[in-house]
Amino acid sequence: MEIREEFIEQAKHLTRNAEILPGGIEELAVKLQYSYDTNTPLRVKLGMDPTRPDLHLGHTVVMRKLKEFQSLGHKIVLIVGGATAMVGDPSGKSETRPALTKGQVEANAKTYFEQMSKVVDVSKAEVVNNADWLHKMNFTDLLKLASQVTVAQMMTRDDFAKRYAEGKPIAIHEFFYPLMQAYDSVEIDSDIELGGTDQRFNTLLGRDIQAAYGKKYPQLVMLLPLLEGTDGVVKMSKTYPEHCISLTDSEVDMFGKLMSIPDNMISRYFSLLTDATKEELETIDKQIVEGSVNPRDIKMKLAYTITAEYHGEEGAKRGQDAFINVVSNKGIPDDIEEVSDMNGKGILDVLVELKFTASKGEAKRLIQGGGVKLDGEKITDTAYVLNFTESVVLQAGKRKFAKLI
Repeated sequence: MEIREEFIEQAKHLTRNAEILPGGIEELAVKLQYSYDTNTPLRVKLGMDPTRPDLHLGHTVVMRKLKEFQSLGHKIVLIVGGATAMVGDPSGKSETRPALTKGQVEANAKTYFEQMSKVVDVSKAEVVNNADWLHKMNFTDLLKLASQVTVAQMMTRDDFAKRYAEGKPIAIHEFFYPLMQAYDSVEIDSDIELGGTDQRFNTLLGRDIQAAYGKKYPQLVMLLPLLEGTDGVVKMSKTYPEHCISLTDSEVDMFGKLMSIPDNMISRYFSLLTDATKEELETIDKQIVEGSVNPRDIKMKLAYTITAEYHGEEGAKRGQDAFINVVSNKGIPDDIEEVSDMNGKGILDVLVELKFTASKGEAKRLIQGGGVKLDGEKITDTAYVLNFTESVVLQAGKRKFAKLI
């Protein structure tokens, strides 16, 4: 089959920042051409386990790729992991993940699509819940599914192999997670599955399971990079709230957090989180290397661009103004909220009450990371009780302040 140039170019555009398995750009171009010639949109799969109630910018790397497929007329299939989230994805984990209850899954899932709609057109997507088919499988069905994969195959996963070598327990139900995710591809008849690079084993297994269940042309796998948090080291995750930029963050917090990323992350954030062209990225890299432009100015453009995408132009302006105000006042804004009745309370309770953190667990991690200060002095004791005779300024992270009176 001769591949027409237009679909090779289309495939090249779609694979920016992405790895295509197993056939690379050429195999993707074949699927794109066949889709066009038969007037059959490709079915592009993304599975989402609602393990937490909010999404962050790291999630949008894959979501932006979905948007590209959607703009070309292909069908986006969003799978809510109603069943898989109750098992917990073991990918990259050093220990067994706690399973979520049905109620937790449903509560978290409610917020996902509202947040996703900031990137993709959810109203035009096919939205399904894998609990609808996985919870209906009987024991015979499970045995048939499990018979398609050997224990040796499962142990090629880095996380399983490492835990086994270290003598850490691996629960049998964890083996079912990749099988369940793979079977989703059979049920929805996906042509392409998207995921982060940590999903290599799971998504490729989807190809094998599709073939085992009779699909002639199994799905391609498209893997996207995992975005580092604002520390520039560890992948963005709600496990590290001080380095995470949530889609639910205010425009002020989002702008400020983006301004805190290391200079060596500027180009990467532009590449993964904006529509910057290849030429624009090359210019940014050159400016940073040569020092012809202050990295702070480039970062301001980055922060404004991303904040505007999620909060609009007015929101981006408010975020920028607030950041400039904080910087000009040596880190403390003019208009911080004054709060009373905090004396005698534990620091964890105060942080949650002020909504500086979503939970005491998050508050503990923030304190342990050196992110909580009282009048400029770090609080290191998570059991610290406030005791002051004059007004003090409480700071959580780099952008949250309150004057305690």
